[in-house]
Amino acid sequence: MVLRTSTGGPYARVLGFGGYRPRRVVDNAEICTMIDSSDEWIRTRSGIRERRWASPDETVQMMSVSAARVAIERAGLDPAQIDTVIVATVSHLLQTPAAAATIAAELGTTGAAFDVSAACAGFCYGLTLADSLVRTGASTYALVIGVERLSDITSQTDRTSAFIFADGAGAAVVGPSDVPAIGPVVWGSDGDQSGLITQTEPWDRAMASEPPRWPVMTMDGRPVFKWAAYAMAEAAAEALDRAGLTADQIEVFVPHQANMRITDAMLRALKLPDSVVVGRDIERQGNTSAASIPLALDTLLTSGEARSGQTCLVIGFGAGLVYAGQVIVLP
Repeated sequence: MVLRTSTGGPYARVLGFGGYRPRRVVDNAEICTMIDSSDEWIRTRSGIRERRWASPDETVQMMSVSAARVAIERAGLDPAQIDTVIVATVSHLLQTPAAAATIAAELGTTGAAFDVSAACAGFCYGLTLADSLVRTGASTYALVIGVERLSDITSQTDRTSAFIFADGAGAAVVGPSDVPAIGPVVWGSDGDQSGLITQTEPWDRAMASEPPRWPVMTMDGRPVFKWAAYAMAEAAAEALDRAGLTADQIEVFVPHQANMRITDAMLRALKLPDSVVVGRDIERQGNTSAASIPLALDTLLTSGEARSGQTCLVIGFGAGLVYAGQVIVLP
């Protein structure tokens, strides 16, 4: 007996990006009415001038569907052609069913649908899965969504984090390609440092307290900064090496939008050319975790700063601690 296996195209590529940004713009002046800080301090420490917070109607599903429809249209496809939906999020507050299933239903696709919990690396994890699914033939067109409503799980009075986190959704469609367009992933985890970015307490303990408490995110910024700025530069360099490229062949660089100083430190460590286009979406969008990379790419492509066919290095990193990065050819 010979077991039959599925086979797909020789390669996969990103066919289109889309994004959704909530309507409400929250500038640093408004943040400073909630915490003891200043616009200058926030900009110096993070590079953030303003961020987007979702209104009640801008749910995880609504933002995801909006971003996905743009990505699907730009890919030149009909939603019914999508046969896999992967949603990366840590802020979908409904434990089950997965957000991907109801998002897929609203889009009009009935293929595979599942969520990925890999925090700020979630989009790159999803992109890796989509690449593998298309190349093995398990999927023809996969939709990868990074979406967060971090304002739901952030303490607005925490001086260390209230100004950082934000909301939004970014999406990408991955399909077959005749030429290589998604490089090998470099990914990993360091659970020994999981306490650096975590939820304050489990839901059962929080709800059993008197009065019940709402768990929020907490982050020890200094060691996270050191890990992201230096260890992640090494991971990004390895992604370049695995793709068979050198730093001077990279035209666009989009790291997770965690902190402008982290981006600058990674640029120096990687020795990327001065001509490289750098995603700096954090200045106007804040840190949207799994949504940050596709949102930043959507900004660069729609503004014309980045162009179709350019080589782009992406790397996500965050709670876990987990990370993932790869080189892609822009659609």
